[in-house]
Amino acid sequence: MIEVEVKAKIDNFEDMREKLNNLGAVKTKEEFQEDIYFNSPIVDFAKTDEALRIRTTEQNNEKHIFITYKGAKIDSKSKTREEIEFGIEDSEKCAKTFEHIGFKKVRTVRKNREYYAYKNFEISLDDVEGLSPYMEIEIGLEDGNDYQQSQDSIFEVFEQLGITDGFERTSYLELLENL
Repeated sequence: MIEVEVKAKIDNFEDMREKLNNLGAVKTKEEFQEDIYFNSPIVDFAKTDEALRIRTTEQNNEKHIFITYKGAKIDSKSKTREEIEFGIEDSEKCAKTFEHIGFKKVRTVRKNREYYAYKNFEISLDDVEGLSPYMEIEIGLEDGNDYQQSQDSIFEVFEQLGITDGFERTSYLELLENL
């Protein structure tokens, strides 16, 4: 799967919630996310622009755990990249396995995320511990599909919401590492 994603810093959540409501976006859920990032013993993911994480989500006393691999970004305007994700049962056992085979824990990123649906877009408002407010808009595409039109449509939605700058290609992990 190709994840076409654009992220921007926003002034505050309340104004953006109102703008999303006026646009016709519908809030679908809220959840807490904890992401434990790892670096490879073979290549430095910071240099190759890849990511490997264990994500635990919590919503209404329900937990889900995923392993996610994100490939290097494939363009210079967005965070478009290959993404492979699958569910697992135990984050501690998985982390221990990663460490036994040479992967190193880099950092844990925690955030509260609100999801909104608008047309074929998934929009999230992200309250990341240690960072300013951010919003992400993404579309998932099957491998082999051209992502340019989806990317352009994401920037159009940002413009409709009054956001024309403050776009960020850097991951939350990188933003926290560079504080």
